[in-house]
Amino acid sequence: MNNSQNESSKMKKYIIIAALVLGTGVVIDSTMQSCTSLATTDLGLSVIKRLLLNGIDKGMNIYSSKEAFLQNNMVDRALPKQLRDINSTLERIAPSLVAKEREYIAEAAAYTVNTSRPILQNAVNSLTAQDVTRIIQGTTATQILKEKASQQLIAAIAPKVDEKLNQYGIVKTINTALSGNSLLGGLLGGSGSNTKVNAGGLSQLASEQLVNGLFYIIEDYEQQNSRALLGPLGK
Repeated sequence: MNNSQNESSKMKKYIIIAALVLGTGVVIDSTMQSCTSLATTDLGLSVIKRLLLNGIDKGMNIYSSKEAFLQNNMVDRALPKQLRDINSTLERIAPSLVAKEREYIAEAAAYTVNTSRPILQNAVNSLTAQDVTRIIQGTTATQILKEKASQQLIAAIAPKVDEKLNQYGIVKTINTALSGNSLLGGLLGGSGSNTKVNAGGLSQLASEQLVNGLFYIIEDYEQQNSRALLGPLGK
């Protein structure tokens, strides 16, 4: 076998191991150490980065489309409990406001895409061989990405979300609708006459929903596509 064939065989083995590690966590080499050694090469790291970047692209596409955002169940799944409680109350006293709130949060999602994308991409590019080792040991790639970027994302998009929600007047409208309700002081950070929420209010909760929803989408992409990495190899 010539050098070119040797290199091709070695590359194929690297990709197979990286893909199996991502897809199932099953080690197919003779020892964990040898598998780790192969998977944490530049090639193995590149496979994981590409998987995450593709997941990020999917999330950004959903967030860029109001219709796709509103129809995505993972975005609903990310709704913080406090915001869910607010909406439950609104459903009883002003149900049309819940639909408006969701639409305006969808608009805010699109407004944050250009802020979120580079933060996530930079976090992916900061992945190391040590991170890949954690993936081999069972941690999802998305979980590592979340650890690296979640708080930065929330801090970065919260002002934009607040700007967009106040632009639409939804915060003031909800404050008015909930005037006198105990939820207002406890969850939106003020009395019934206060028409601007503080950092722990509606805009912050919406920001948390947007960030957590993104990670749910990325994780779903990782779960759905990690095994498919073997497809081009006919495995």
